[in-house]
Amino acid sequence: MRFYQGVRNLILSLLRKILFLWVRTDVSGNTLEALGLDPDKPVCYVLQYRSLSSRLVLEQEVRRAKLPGSHDTLPVKDGPGHAFFFLYKRITGLFRGRRQKLVATDEFNELVRFGLEHPEQEVQVVPVAMLWGRAPDKERSLVKLLLSDNWSVAGRLQKFLIILLHGRNTYVQFGQPLSLQETIDEYRDNEAKANRKLARLLRTYFRRVRQAVLGPDLSHRRTLVDGLIRSQAVKESIQKTAATDKVPQHKVRRRAYKYADEIAANMSVVAIRVLERLLSRLWNRIYDGVDVHNIEIAREAAQDNAVVYVPCHRSHVDYLLLSYVLYRNGLMPPHIAAGINLNMPIVGPILRRGGAFFMRRSFRDNPLYATVFNEYMHVIFTRGYSVEYFVEGGRSRTGRMLQPRAGMLAMTVRSFLRDHRKPIVFVPVYIGYEKVMEGRSYLGELRGKKKQKESVLGLAKTARKLRHSFGKVSVNFGEPLHLADVLDEDHPNWRTETYSEDYRPYWLPQVVNDLAGRVASGINAAVAVNPIGLTATTLLGTERMAMDEGQLIRLMDQYANLLRAYPYADTVTLPDGSGRDWLAYCENMGLVIRQPQKLGDIIALEGRNAILMTYYRNNIQHLFALPALIASLFETRPSLRREKIVFLATAAYPYLQSELFLHYPREEIETVIQHWIDVLIEQGLLHQLENDRIGRPEEGTDEMLRVRILARFIIQTLERYHLVLGILRKYGSGTLTAEELEEQSTLLAERMSILFGLNAPEFFDKTLFRNFIANMQENGVLEANEQGLLVYHEVLEQVAEDARLVLSVEKQQAIQQITMMDA
Repeated sequence: MRFYQGVRNLILSLLRKILFLWVRTDVSGNTLEALGLDPDKPVCYVLQYRSLSSRLVLEQEVRRAKLPGSHDTLPVKDGPGHAFFFLYKRITGLFRGRRQKLVATDEFNELVRFGLEHPEQEVQVVPVAMLWGRAPDKERSLVKLLLSDNWSVAGRLQKFLIILLHGRNTYVQFGQPLSLQETIDEYRDNEAKANRKLARLLRTYFRRVRQAVLGPDLSHRRTLVDGLIRSQAVKESIQKTAATDKVPQHKVRRRAYKYADEIAANMSVVAIRVLERLLSRLWNRIYDGVDVHNIEIAREAAQDNAVVYVPCHRSHVDYLLLSYVLYRNGLMPPHIAAGINLNMPIVGPILRRGGAFFMRRSFRDNPLYATVFNEYMHVIFTRGYSVEYFVEGGRSRTGRMLQPRAGMLAMTVRSFLRDHRKPIVFVPVYIGYEKVMEGRSYLGELRGKKKQKESVLGLAKTARKLRHSFGKVSVNFGEPLHLADVLDEDHPNWRTETYSEDYRPYWLPQVVNDLAGRVASGINAAVAVNPIGLTATTLLGTERMAMDEGQLIRLMDQYANLLRAYPYADTVTLPDGSGRDWLAYCENMGLVIRQPQKLGDIIALEGRNAILMTYYRNNIQHLFALPALIASLFETRPSLRREKIVFLATAAYPYLQSELFLHYPREEIETVIQHWIDVLIEQGLLHQLENDRIGRPEEGTDEMLRVRILARFIIQTLERYHLVLGILRKYGSGTLTAEELEEQSTLLAERMSILFGLNAPEFFDKTLFRNFIANMQENGVLEANEQGLLVYHEVLEQVAEDARLVLSVEKQQAIQQITMMDA
């Protein structure tokens, strides 16, 4: 027996070595830490289908990871003779042809029987999913059905061809171990039910992994487009459009087909694999690495849900980068909503085969197009495809989150209301660049230069930049947001209502706005802090954007410690190293200059870099918003009562929350502010005085410098608010419309920016003023009368006086002069 077993193991070892001359694997979850195995309990691996090649791959991977061997004898009496088993085997008869029946293997049944007979003997059952070629298939392509792993069970010849074609792209995922005894405990007297329960749990795991990695079965694109035109909603829209435009229905139907063909993605197995290889080379060329954090959030969300990835939008690279990261981590690339401007020659077809579907910027005046697009989105969601779109609409030119455009979110909610059998989960994604590729063009656009239209020629010009290094990129996944949970909170009766294709319930806008805010806050709560952002934040907080090298290093370390003392969210990541390392890195990237001095070198920002660095500061400004707000209250006062600090910070919070998408709920903000006061005292930035007063450090001390610079992280935002209040008080109540106030505020902010040499382009951003004015109306500080004129009450006068606490005397006088107010 031992001789036979030794010969068998020798043969298997030889076959394994031969197989891995060709096969290459990408493995997930194969560490002792990830599995959380108990070393004192036996381990048994389980594969889904009987297959010699899968058995060989399993043994190779457990050896590489130094896990308990799969060919070791399982130390349980009467159980399987080795430490793995297959869940199913195929049964075929002589006259059954291709028909196959899957039944549980004898080893599986024996293990369950052993567990029932020996309740004191535990076994850790580890499911291992294995996919040969990670890509979806198309149901009408015979060649691809033969040559790609898919949802069907491959025969021997098909499996051989799959390994031959896709063996170098094999994905292996180890799942969390199941406790044999805990699983079968409730069925001690019923072996059949115990078998079914364990098999169901294992089958569910394999199904979830397969769906997350392969995605749902894809229909042929032509079939999908034809199906859209035959849907009831599109048929009715065709009839209405034909009647309204007085055009024959067949011509309108042809137009609808053209719209559907223009929109629909054409995801291709070959394109995804080619893009993955090309992008691997591209990232290695232009970036020093792609850091991925919290990918397990995306993996878990993708197993049982239709996932909507909602990243921030900083660069055109975002589209490719997220798909690349997901694919490299064993997840199906999403269908991506792309602007029609990207559907240009050469580039458009490639993006479409990579999963992009194209949408026009606006289709409010084209109901037929809107209906076709809505139906396409509904098909995507109900079939369980993952989707990616940018809630900001366009790329941020300032580095901040833009105000969400809720169109795609509204379509998603309406689709879910029509059919909510497939849960939808939003996964916020923060994509952070140390040096954004379009940085220089953003500067031009902020100075009034016309935005360049995307073109093949423009793409060729961009390709010249690939010779430069753009540092590292971080991709952080935030906490998932379940759409059903949002609806339950905002409109608990949503499940009991009936929805047609074009029904828009009265409560939908409020739910969508709430969802948009949550998504944007979730993105900001997953921010990656990098050396560039910390350096930019600190230097831009100085008066002359220059500082002694040693002092700058100490300040960066101290501000990083401030973030560690009260973490903004668990999904936020901080850079490794210290201030000295970060400064050296930033200097190497060419973003700061060094001026040698005998008393110590000076580090400074100059020219275009000074403005460009505001972009990277704005990436992380929200992390410092509350401590900076508290620090700013001591600009003109040496001490304040704690109660006054909490009151003023709480009053300002709704406006900061709306502008910076802070994630603290308003009902909890007083507690958060109290906590931040305590942290600032612990860090030596504030002092506890008698009578519950809080004091700032003494002038001239290092601590006071830290407080003053910290306050400047947010001071320009507060100055903008004060500017609006100053204009309102100048003109008086009931004299300006919201549009006039916005225009006046923008012009005066631009003037103030020139007078004080402010380098932040967002200081006179019209949309920020519009948002602030709208928030004052929402909070009841302003009201619009019947003529549309803004009316305010005495409370605004008090708010304006309190706001003066954060402004230096120089800034107060400047705003008074600019608005021609009396002192």
